Amino acid sequence: MWKLVFPVLAAVFAVGLGSFVGGPQDIDMNETGAQEALNFAVVHHNNRTNDLYLSQVAEVVKVQRQVVAGIKYIITVKMGKTPCRKDSANELCAIHQDQALARPYQCTFTVWSRPWMKEIRMVDEKC
Repeated sequence: MWKLVFPVLAAVFAVGLGSFVGGPQDIDMNETGAQEALNFAVVHHNNRTNDLYLSQVAEVVKVQRQVVAGIKYIITVKMGKTPCRKDSANELCAIHQDQALARPYQCTFTVWSRPWMKEIRMVDEKC
């Protein structure tokens, strides 16, 4: 009997909470893990582009978290170009105010993290 009751109760709680267990859930960008994932994604993105100038986040559109043998963050952001060259040493760079120079674009980064093992990886990047 308990083999039947437990799955039914688990399903009731999952539906009652308004989301699937293990599915992506919207979260606040101010969560520590989400901020670390976004910082990692932006550095990874800048390292992979052929552009001479750095890009920065102009706006965070959506942040989701999914628990999957670690934590997967799915972060959608609007990016823009800065006047700082990639080889500049730790300069604080703001996005160009002129839209023609900023060339705004949108990216969705999927970052997988296992903070207890100090491991973080880019899983997907769509810009």
